[in-house]
Amino acid sequence: MAIMDLESILVGLDPEQREVVTSIRGPVCVIAGAGTGKTRVITHRIAYAIAAGVTDPTKTLALTFTARAAGEMRARLRTLGVPNAAARTFHSAALKQLMYFWPYSFGGTFPKLLTTKAGFLSEAMGRSDTSLVPGVQTLREISGEIEWAKALQTAPSDYVEEALGAGRTLRIPNGRPDKENFSEVAKVYQAYETLKHQERVIDFEDVLLLTVGMLEEDRDVRERVRDQYRYFTVDEYQDVSPLQQRLLNLWLGDRDDICVVGDAAQTIYSFAGATSGFLLGFTQRFPKAQVIRLTRGYRSTPEIIEMANQVLKAGTSNVDHELVSMNERGEKLELNSFATTSAEVNAVVDAIVNLGSTHSDIAILARTNSQLDPYEVALKNRGVETQLKNAERFFDRVDVRDAMRVIRSASVLPSEGGDWLVDLKSVLRPFGATDYVRAFTTLAEEMEANGRNNLRAFLRELEDRAEQNNPPTLPGVVLSTLHAAKGLEWDHVYLIGINEGILPMGKEIEEERRLFYVGLTRAKRTVHLSYAGQASEFLAPIHG
Repeated sequence: MAIMDLESILVGLDPEQREVVTSIRGPVCVIAGAGTGKTRVITHRIAYAIAAGVTDPTKTLALTFTARAAGEMRARLRTLGVPNAAARTFHSAALKQLMYFWPYSFGGTFPKLLTTKAGFLSEAMGRSDTSLVPGVQTLREISGEIEWAKALQTAPSDYVEEALGAGRTLRIPNGRPDKENFSEVAKVYQAYETLKHQERVIDFEDVLLLTVGMLEEDRDVRERVRDQYRYFTVDEYQDVSPLQQRLLNLWLGDRDDICVVGDAAQTIYSFAGATSGFLLGFTQRFPKAQVIRLTRGYRSTPEIIEMANQVLKAGTSNVDHELVSMNERGEKLELNSFATTSAEVNAVVDAIVNLGSTHSDIAILARTNSQLDPYEVALKNRGVETQLKNAERFFDRVDVRDAMRVIRSASVLPSEGGDWLVDLKSVLRPFGATDYVRAFTTLAEEMEANGRNNLRAFLRELEDRAEQNNPPTLPGVVLSTLHAAKGLEWDHVYLIGINEGILPMGKEIEEERRLFYVGLTRAKRTVHLSYAGQASEFLAPIHG
């Protein structure tokens, strides 16, 4: 498919979106509110720049924070006739460069990459003289602290001082004060780094650190990388960490062909080292930067947008970014209180069963994973499928790999009936009506509707998604934490457990408020809010 002409790329864009898309020389800063069409704007701007001859697709690098978002960008770019522009996560882009240049810069074979820290952390705890006792919650807390420290480029020897200075809090179930636990975490952190070095293993944070070191120390590699990528776009720029910004600076050099897109109102990863400071300070670094605001909301109804705006206004962070819904008015937000959590679970599940909607259009969002467990059990008892956002990696499943192997074999054979969808369904028939088969056929039908109509293209899409861990949409009600829901959307959202002490949780009240805002703005048609016991202070605008 050839790239679209300039006018075709602009079709259907509102005035502000059009301004972004046609501003193809950097630096450009786009403040894009929830549901304002930022992915569309990003991909159309890249396509417009390529069609105008400003850049070459092979010189373009679009960066984001999740494999799903990167996959969505690549899919949209393909429909615009740009199949070979790179859209990757920071880690994926860094990993590709690190693996390529490793023999040249470091020598030897590339080390093993850890996909989970749990096993190594458990061993590190055994090797250190820590008093901490291994457990799921403790390991999760230590892992999070190590990831935060590395994002801020903090060594084990400096961790305690930095953690105290940042006001970190730990949820380690031993009843000891954070200051004592920080010292214990530092011991495990040091033992973990030593163990990785001995076993010649690196983790995802090391990928960024090593790439930064390589580019800073090796001028030849740095120049080759800068020659490869000359046109940059960064999505979700409010979520960059100091380490990611340092890497971006190395990629960019003294050039300014960069477009950043973000929303300070959706900064919800400060606990992991992210900061909206780079977004808010963009014009200080680039005084001549164009700043364009997208405030027309196309996702949610006016009722949802108005309430989300009120929730932000009730805070103290002074986020100056009010959305206006472009949709017709819908249903009023529903708020229900319950005497017990079990009563809340039963009522929500009853409502979902009676909703009469496609279950994949429904999400239950909670502050913590543990809140979702009784909902999963209750829905399954009612015969309703569910999908957990923190579940096993889709493409690691044996049955999924087997199905892809069959599709790969079929793709090299000539089509007998001439209808690739019929052929696909035929080769998948022996696997039954499983969730992954339905996900595959739904994805194939979407591709067919977008003009990508052959089995080989479908296989390439699956392999691309497997590489990026970006699974297709599975059937069933989605159960997700608010953090994991970022960037997603559903027709109907049930925000549950909005109790004081749960949301907000911890000391960072304004970040928790932004998290609630993100949850509200995931919904397209209806929002159902509920709590058991004492209502969260965040519900005050709804009560009013």
